[in-house]
Amino acid sequence: MARRLKVSTRVTSTALVVAVSLVVLGSVLPGGAATPADVAPLPNAARGPAIPQDKGYLVREIKDGLYWVTDGVYQVMFLTTGQGVIAVDAPPSLAGKYQKAIAEVTKEKVTHVIYSHTHKDHIGSARIFKGAKYIGHRDAAATLARAKDPDRPVPTITFARSYVLKVGRQTLNLDYRGPNHEPGNIFIYAPRQKVLMLVDVIFPGWVPFMQLALAKDVPGFVAAHQQALSYPFETFIGGHMNRLGTRQDVRTQMEYVTDLKANASKALQTVDFMGVARETGFENSWLLFDRYFAAVTKTCADLTVPKWRSRLGGADVWTQSHCLQMVVSLRID
Repeated sequence: MARRLKVSTRVTSTALVVAVSLVVLGSVLPGGAATPADVAPLPNAARGPAIPQDKGYLVREIKDGLYWVTDGVYQVMFLTTGQGVIAVDAPPSLAGKYQKAIAEVTKEKVTHVIYSHTHKDHIGSARIFKGAKYIGHRDAAATLARAKDPDRPVPTITFARSYVLKVGRQTLNLDYRGPNHEPGNIFIYAPRQKVLMLVDVIFPGWVPFMQLALAKDVPGFVAAHQQALSYPFETFIGGHMNRLGTRQDVRTQMEYVTDLKANASKALQTVDFMGVARETGFENSWLLFDRYFAAVTKTCADLTVPKWRSRLGGADVWTQSHCLQMVVSLRID
């Protein structure tokens, strides 16, 4: 059973994420989760700008009419075009804050909404932009048509591989490079500003959310790092946490994931399945596999965490979870 945490109403957004992470991890991995006293101090790489407490969000122009909005946990971007605003994603956590952020910098109305992918935590407030054209990959459209969720209108413009959106003075290139976090998760590139947005894959300054950000396709998730670097971007938006990213942030997470894969492979080769079986017996197969996977993921984590706990936020919280996801992928993919 997951342990319960009593969270003060005055807790910061980042602290809340850590608290929730500890609860969830305790419910998904054998052996329980780290306690707050066990967690390493956040490295500087994980720290972002302060969020104005009176507003609950930060809006900042990156370049040439492209703006970034964050509440410290979720991130979006929007572009002013001279002929309307292009909004990318619409998380429920931002909801009304998003509209206020846009109103701070322009009187233009939102005319286009781009879906990075289908997950409700990123587009669950899309309906607030009434009258806009909704754009997404055709796989995302199929998923949303099945969901029949009024908060996530089905895209009215879809594409299979690439789509170029030009509105006024702005251009966005939308590309699908195959499934990663989920089928239909797209790369969104602003060539004029050299900004790339790819959601739920790369988390600048942090390791990914649990189980490689719940990746539906682990090989595709791994490949997405190099695919991201194929764009000549200077600024990266990952959809989560509290700061913008750089090319180096993408390289750093790619190094982490490469280490994770190598260490998961080594753990699979070194943990003795029959040795575990001698302790559990064969009668209860699920007990045997639970203990075996616990041993493998712990070995993988023990090989990985010492290098990364001071480089990426949450390395000592989520690495064992990532190891489990990678181990399963290596066994079945």
